[in-house]
Amino acid sequence: MKTRIIRYACTAVAVAAAVILLNTRQNPPEPSFEPRDYPQIAESGILRAVTEYNAISYHVDKDTIRGFDYELLNAFAKAKGLKLELTPEMSFNKRLQGIMKGQYDILGAETAVTTAFKDSLLFTRTILLSKQVLVQRKPDADSLYIRNQLELAQKTLHVIKDSPALVRIHNLMSEIADTIYTEEVELYGEEQLMAMVAGKDIDYAVCDENIAQATIEDYPNLDINTDIGFTQLYAWGVSKHSPILCDSLNHWLEAFLKSKEYHKLYKKYFK
Repeated sequence: MKTRIIRYACTAVAVAAAVILLNTRQNPPEPSFEPRDYPQIAESGILRAVTEYNAISYHVDKDTIRGFDYELLNAFAKAKGLKLELTPEMSFNKRLQGIMKGQYDILGAETAVTTAFKDSLLFTRTILLSKQVLVQRKPDADSLYIRNQLELAQKTLHVIKDSPALVRIHNLMSEIADTIYTEEVELYGEEQLMAMVAGKDIDYAVCDENIAQATIEDYPNLDINTDIGFTQLYAWGVSKHSPILCDSLNHWLEAFLKSKEYHKLYKKYFK
């Protein structure tokens, strides 16, 4: 009996070890990261940045990669003699978490500079001004067209999951003294939300004005003239542990934003 128990115990241990080994092979541990500051980045020769896939930040046009942030990041990397590794990520929360845990060095998609985000990021100097706008269909005989923010009461707005716009909508509810419902969308970006409004899959979405203006020509039945919020400062972000990187970006941006090269780049993406 003792021999049988020992045999069973050994078999159980062997099976458990095999299961652990199999799981390890099928699910290898995630690579570990830690935030880097500019000296570590310069030593590696590689700058890791994350951005969003959209008409402004980063997109593929035929066989060419384009984007305001993509070209601006490339200009910074070139000036510093670094190789740029750029990752497009649709989820705002994943971009933010990637910066905080050190997977990326720069959050290279313009982010609204708010008190809440200042707790998690160091922001560069202002790169763009923008605001959140309501995306809806143009008025017609059976339209649900909204002309001012008071009419948002009891309406449902579709917003990208974890978007900074959620804070503004929450404040707007207090201002109009009524409820505004939100549906957070995780799998799509703002351009996809605009397509859904145009196709009557949803009635309202909230998008960044710059992205909306860059996309609106594709959807002649859409209107983006109703503001959700006021004009805000938008900037890049880095980890709280990367103050030298932030200073390096600010020093470079201070000069580059005054250059002819920047003005040419700005006109290319913003009419």
